[in-house]
Amino acid sequence: MTCHDQVENLKKRGPVSRRMEATKRGDVAIGYDRVGPEDAETIVFLERLGYSRWMYNWQRRDFEERYELLVPDNRGTGASSEPEGPYTIAEMAADLEAVLADAGADTAHLVGAEMGGMIALQYALEYDRAVSLTLMATHPGGPDAKSTPESVRERLFDPRPDIDEEARIRKRLEPMLSDSYRDRYSEIVDQIVEWRVQSDASERARDWQAAAIEDFDVSDRLEDIALPTLVMSPTGDEVVPPENGELLAERLPNAELLTFRNAPHLFFIEEAIQVNEHLAMFLADVET
Repeated sequence: MTCHDQVENLKKRGPVSRRMEATKRGDVAIGYDRVGPEDAETIVFLERLGYSRWMYNWQRRDFEERYELLVPDNRGTGASSEPEGPYTIAEMAADLEAVLADAGADTAHLVGAEMGGMIALQYALEYDRAVSLTLMATHPGGPDAKSTPESVRERLFDPRPDIDEEARIRKRLEPMLSDSYRDRYSEIVDQIVEWRVQSDASERARDWQAAAIEDFDVSDRLEDIALPTLVMSPTGDEVVPPENGELLAERLPNAELLTFRNAPHLFFIEEAIQVNEHLAMFLADVET
């Protein structure tokens, strides 16, 4: 498949879905995509800090025929409300419970990257619909978790008022994708930038989500999560150091660790074929 073909296929799965649905928890509306056969097992894809539903377009195309997919926008993002913050991971886990209840999903496989992985962990501790977890480039919080290096944090959160929004997004993508990917697939990067401009969290909502990550800590409760868990850790991750994947795999009682050598934070985009193959094999082995 050529780069042009990939871009055209991805455009067909842009941020607006024909099956866009929404539910409310209190005064907060949570928008979510719902695709795939409704009588199939359910997968929920949970996004990282600030990103909207476009983030999992690379996974949707491989799973939407075999599974029912629910892809919600976190509060403050895309089609969901932007209530006053700061937010907490516990609030977003409660939002997820509202989505699953609205969709009538009694059970679900949870797949989350970075903040999405934290939401999955919190949900598994507080609610009972999850049957498996796939945690990508995330951490459990607490004193043993490795935080984002300050030099990378400055690149991700520098407001750069002297440049326009598109240029700012491109700068923030630099620690997220490899140089080789950004050079080789510039058209795909252009499409990502377009989607981010259209539907990602505002600056203030992004800061409120970041506060949720800062306060998150379930490190002393990991042994209570007995669900089958696949931990995917990219060893070239500049945003969430890969030691966090090892930490999760060591402390979760039913976890396996899969590393992606030299892969960056958005490895589920760059290495989508391999990620999807391993995810499919993992889900096929989970008894529901």
